[in-house]
Amino acid sequence: MSDKIIKFLAHNEKISVVCADTSNLVEKARQTHDLSPVVTAAFGRMLTITAMMGAEMKSVKDKLTVQIKGSGPIEMMVATTNNFPKVKGYVINPQLDMPLNEFGKLDVGGAVGHEGYINVIKDIGLKEPYIGISPLTSGEIADDFANYFVNSEQRNSAVALGVLVDKNGVKSAGGYIINPMPDATEEEISKVEQAIFKAGAISKMLDQKLTLQEIAQKITGDEQVEIIEENITPIYQCDCSKEHMTNGLITIGKEELQNIIETDGQAELVCHFCNEKYHFSKQDLEEVIKNIDN
Repeated sequence: MSDKIIKFLAHNEKISVVCADTSNLVEKARQTHDLSPVVTAAFGRMLTITAMMGAEMKSVKDKLTVQIKGSGPIEMMVATTNNFPKVKGYVINPQLDMPLNEFGKLDVGGAVGHEGYINVIKDIGLKEPYIGISPLTSGEIADDFANYFVNSEQRNSAVALGVLVDKNGVKSAGGYIINPMPDATEEEISKVEQAIFKAGAISKMLDQKLTLQEIAQKITGDEQVEIIEENITPIYQCDCSKEHMTNGLITIGKEELQNIIETDGQAELVCHFCNEKYHFSKQDLEEVIKNIDN
């Protein structure tokens, strides 16, 4: 089954809901970067929220970059997407291993750190990209993004993100974002809050094979949720190429390239996002220098 993001409206169009199943996307990231279980859980949550935020963007040219830099041993995670959403990312310490937390669960908060920040850059065709910065509140990522939405985008949101990992890899991964519309009543908001509490973890609901529509019904307490957009398939995919890497070499300048030729006679560049290796022979490097001259 392919991954999905579906947008809903609940309670007479007064509550907006976005639900995502990103199990395949997170498993692809785990395999690509050979992630440890705790990093899979942390990075999987971040990739999921990045994909959902990407799906909110309007144009195929729009680009979103999310960076989490925390005080924990993961150090930093970066994810980027377009509105497809075609997501890619990397982690500073992909193989980090940590003991389970006091509840016997993967210690995502400890791995990310309770101090630090979320940095969100939205390039949506304006003169300058939008940059939002928000402090980490727990390192658990869902709480941190709920805080980001209030601080930087002035919208109250309920955010849930979850990744269930076993010895074979990712069993399930996904998330949801719930936003009340300006005309939502206290009673409707209270119903949703109670429904969220009863529903339990998103990763467990996905593992129980609930559809995204059934999850939306559970977390809103509204059996009549209305689908407003459903053909959204998030994927983990890098768009690197030898041409991109060549442009990267151009930026380091003639002198440094000449130094590489004289010292090593060749160069190998590795993409952060997918670990693809690109080999540049002496002849390739001399060609790059010629292009700088031109």
